[in-house]
Amino acid sequence: MNINLSKELLKNEVRDYVGITLGLLLYTFAFTFFLMPYEIVTGGVAGMAAIVEYATKFPVQYTVVIINVVLLIGGLKILGFKFLMKTIYAIFGMSLFLGMWKEFVPRDAAGEMIKTLGDGQDFLSLVLGCSLTGMGLGFVFANNGSTGGSDIIAASVNKYYNMSIGSVLIVLDFFVIGSCVLFPQFGEMHHRVQMVVMGLVAMYVENFMLDYTYNKRRSSVQFLIFSQKWEEIADAIGKQLDLGITILEGQGWYSKKESKVLCVVAHKGESNNIFRLIKLIDPKAFVSQSAVIGVFGEGFDTIKVGIEKRKEKKE
Repeated sequence: MNINLSKELLKNEVRDYVGITLGLLLYTFAFTFFLMPYEIVTGGVAGMAAIVEYATKFPVQYTVVIINVVLLIGGLKILGFKFLMKTIYAIFGMSLFLGMWKEFVPRDAAGEMIKTLGDGQDFLSLVLGCSLTGMGLGFVFANNGSTGGSDIIAASVNKYYNMSIGSVLIVLDFFVIGSCVLFPQFGEMHHRVQMVVMGLVAMYVENFMLDYTYNKRRSSVQFLIFSQKWEEIADAIGKQLDLGITILEGQGWYSKKESKVLCVVAHKGESNNIFRLIKLIDPKAFVSQSAVIGVFGEGFDTIKVGIEKRKEKKE
């Protein structure tokens, strides 16, 4: 049993790292081909580090290292060793993939990146690029990873409070992008305002797609199964799919016959397997499937609301 458990844990870890790698490849591809050539402003640690350099002349590369080290230490305490290792993997992986994709970006005679979608297509490139980067980040987070920086703060908040990762990143990036207007190094005021507006749109699109991708993978469904062969179906779902089943008492209004109703809550990806088992055992079974907004408890999400501690009055 311990050997099987170890194999399952190893399989889950490998699956997580594969998912993180695919997410990083998608993120860095979109960032390199659709955002960098158009110099679209984004938030995150890179934005914070640039602002520190403009204000204090402290080198941006040192600021990035300091912020990431501090956040990684905090992430170790809050999110655990596994999360930290995956974050370090993602940070180095992102750096590697960015360098890799840059080799494929077409450049002009001066060595500048050629705009992928052509001149004047800044907004279209923003929407397409941020949609893909948001999806990439969603894959990373859905596989228990992080790209470091502000992602660690977002994941830490999400662990203890019922606030989505995308919402936390929006708040952080809002201050980073908005501060661009304060620095003349970005050019004339109208250009700085334009950069801020484009950056805010980029922030919204990216974080919307992050939340959509992240929550889509974690969405759940509820089954109500009505069948004369309810015992066989419950046994098959419990043993073959390792899912919990609740048996409800029911009664047909027209026939007045007592019946058993199986209630099963599962991740959306397990739906087809449940349907296959039901069809194999009882093709005439009546099945109701409904989407569930949130499922909390063992095998699903944890409840992330604060509980006020009340002081008992001494009589």
